[in-house]
Amino acid sequence: MAQNTFCRREKKLLIDQALMPVLQRELEPYMDADKYNVDGQPYPICNLYFDDDADSIIRHSISKPTFKEKMRLRSYGTPDMDTKVFLEIKRKSCRIGTKRRIKMKLSEAYAYLNHGTPPSDMSPLDTQILREFDYYRAINPVYPKVYISYMRNAYFGKDDPSFRVTFDREILTRREDVALESGRYGTPLLPEGKVLLEIKFTGAVPLWFARLMSSHGLSFGSFSKYGNEYKSSHSRSDKTEHMKGSLSQSDQPL
Repeated sequence: MAQNTFCRREKKLLIDQALMPVLQRELEPYMDADKYNVDGQPYPICNLYFDDDADSIIRHSISKPTFKEKMRLRSYGTPDMDTKVFLEIKRKSCRIGTKRRIKMKLSEAYAYLNHGTPPSDMSPLDTQILREFDYYRAINPVYPKVYISYMRNAYFGKDDPSFRVTFDREILTRREDVALESGRYGTPLLPEGKVLLEIKFTGAVPLWFARLMSSHGLSFGSFSKYGNEYKSSHSRSDKTEHMKGSLSQSDQPL
């Protein structure tokens, strides 16, 4: 049975792609690769992030509030209407993150999102979680706003499976054709040659991992895929508007 609820902390940083295989080798004594990383190859993750016309959700999120939450629809690979996907709410309060999700067919997800029709054969826990989505959508007029997809290599601690390390690359984003079934394409989010390293943990970071980070002079900061997409897309929009203004001024009669 798929896990419905997660509670953990997350830390992220950008690293050079050349460092990724070095770190992967150093993780081997302590961690196992995700079963979906067949022969060491990454697997695709595709997301729809929900927001309103004013981008209120992400603008609140990047203001670093004490509490924030966001809604997304996630698939592993490009789905068809019968593929199982995950409808999720992510919350963060005082740096502790929680995630609640329901697994359903893509067609069922669209039926719920477009018409409020719940999936069939829901468990009592799913029904409870769906009420949280109902409430969230009642106070937030959100809809699929941004598509974000990437290729992931994931690792789980041998002694503590709740400790995870992931490497995300080829992050693509778009604000048009925001549909999971349309496939992976869009604007690259990361600078060329960069990979997003992320750790997820429930207690303390293992000492061996802290030493590994220190040996490479690495320290964690913060990085939000959706947050950086918002900043990048609005930066491009501002430049476009500036260029339009400059052209209109140059076109004025002398």
